[in-house]
Amino acid sequence: MKPRVGHIQFINCFPLFYGLIEKKFLLEIELVKGNPTDLNRMLADNILDMAPISSIAYARNYKEYVLMPDISISADGDVKSIFLFSKLPIEELHNKKIALTNISATSQALLRIIMARYYNISPDYFESAPELRAMLMEADAALLIGDDALRARYKNQDRLYIYDLGQEWKKFTGLPMVFAVWAIRRDFAQNHQDELKLIRDTFTDSIRFSLENIQHCAAKASQWEDFTADYLIDYFNSLRFDFDLGKQEGLLQYYREAKNQGLIDEVPPMEIMDL
Repeated sequence: MKPRVGHIQFINCFPLFYGLIEKKFLLEIELVKGNPTDLNRMLADNILDMAPISSIAYARNYKEYVLMPDISISADGDVKSIFLFSKLPIEELHNKKIALTNISATSQALLRIIMARYYNISPDYFESAPELRAMLMEADAALLIGDDALRARYKNQDRLYIYDLGQEWKKFTGLPMVFAVWAIRRDFAQNHQDELKLIRDTFTDSIRFSLENIQHCAAKASQWEDFTADYLIDYFNSLRFDFDLGKQEGLLQYYREAKNQGLIDEVPPMEIMDL
């Protein structure tokens, strides 16, 4: 049976797979696509063996998972696809309504942390389908992630106050922000070390190839999107796909802050596979 591997259907994951496609190296895996919330649920329900999941989903279910080394979806400053779009300056959002995209647990928690911990304000949050115009009909601000955020930013350069949550986190903590980790079900990891090493090596090689050939990678991605290749080059260059000690420290700080805000029960151990 092929390993069941989750795939986030966002442009930010394109560099993970571009190298595989270009080098014609096809892993013997069953690839299952979905948004972050879908993948969180499917991994928890044992529909997947491993997946890039929301960082906070690992904290909430860490006893069932171990972490893949060397791979994450992170940013060390601007992430350029996780934005708060606001009719008001962020400091004026106390007791105002904020619509939260319903497809990201990590970014929802990150916004709550930033607002409570660093701005000392308490908005009125509610979840919404990720469509900016509809969200702002009901709210004073809206949180979008991924392709929805990219498109909204592309089309709303000057009409709203726009805050990049990766940059906000960096400004207040000085640390990178890890938005997604690659989690592996513990029972699968115990019996498939060789397969997991091959998967890790193949994906890290694909990422390296994509970043070394960033112009071609962005040009290929732009063929199916509304964005120019130059816009995507800038975007891909803002992302980090490794999981070094700095990213791990940033993730632990996020967990500490989430626990302090009552968003998780405990700070999980960082259990990373030795491959």
